[in-house]
Amino acid sequence: MIPDPIDADVLSRQAGVAAFDHLDEVETTMDRAREVAADPTTLLPALVVADRQRCGRGRRGARWWQPEGSLVMSLVLDADVVGAGSIQPAWSLACGVALAEALVSLEPGLAPRIRWPNDIESEGGKLAGILVETTPGGRVIFGVGVNTAGTAADAPAGIGRQIATVPDVTGRALPRERLLVAFVPRLVALLAGMATDDRLLVARYRPLCALTGQGVTVYRGLGTGATGDTVHGPCLGIDRYGALVLDTVAGRLHVESGSLSDPAAAWHGEADG
Repeated sequence: MIPDPIDADVLSRQAGVAAFDHLDEVETTMDRAREVAADPTTLLPALVVADRQRCGRGRRGARWWQPEGSLVMSLVLDADVVGAGSIQPAWSLACGVALAEALVSLEPGLAPRIRWPNDIESEGGKLAGILVETTPGGRVIFGVGVNTAGTAADAPAGIGRQIATVPDVTGRALPRERLLVAFVPRLVALLAGMATDDRLLVARYRPLCALTGQGVTVYRGLGTGATGDTVHGPCLGIDRYGALVLDTVAGRLHVESGSLSDPAAAWHGEADG
């Protein structure tokens, strides 16, 4: 048993969670969240948390590894909270902003920074990852994994140097319930605010950006069986739609989708244990 309990009543009272599904072990919380989202009678926001996730995944088919006992969750929201339409770059970044703000409110020493489009870093390592999906019924699922426990020393060979954990940085684990209470209402409030103020995301993102002023390479259009290209230039931040703004040799470029990591270097290893 993971010695880090989560109280459904606390989530309801303090985080506004209407439905909570706490599982011992799953392949991925996103699978369960899709089932929850497909039920029109489920009250939202609905939260799925697992004590152990066997096959976590990130964007573009990459695998996602976490230390045992870390927070792995999927949050289901309705379109009237997020905004109708297909997946928007701003959704993942809003999730990143809310998560980074929640983390720093609980553990300032983490100094979390957002690495566009879907990672949170601390001390140069990946502390958290975000994956956003829409469902046929118009609901949106925010999948989040945060290394709230454990150590990068336990990571599979080849990725440990890329990982950061809360205990490695602060010397202590971060209770999952505390982070959920700080994070979920922040995300819902930020999404609501973005619907009426198109400058809000940029303002909140700016002090948390890990890339502003740095030269970056973005891999575009690279998916399974696809070809793409790369663009280079100093990062100027993001625009109000969540696109990464680069100062390229061809002029200012707004990149709506892509990766800052070479897809050929993505980890696709088997789950640990």
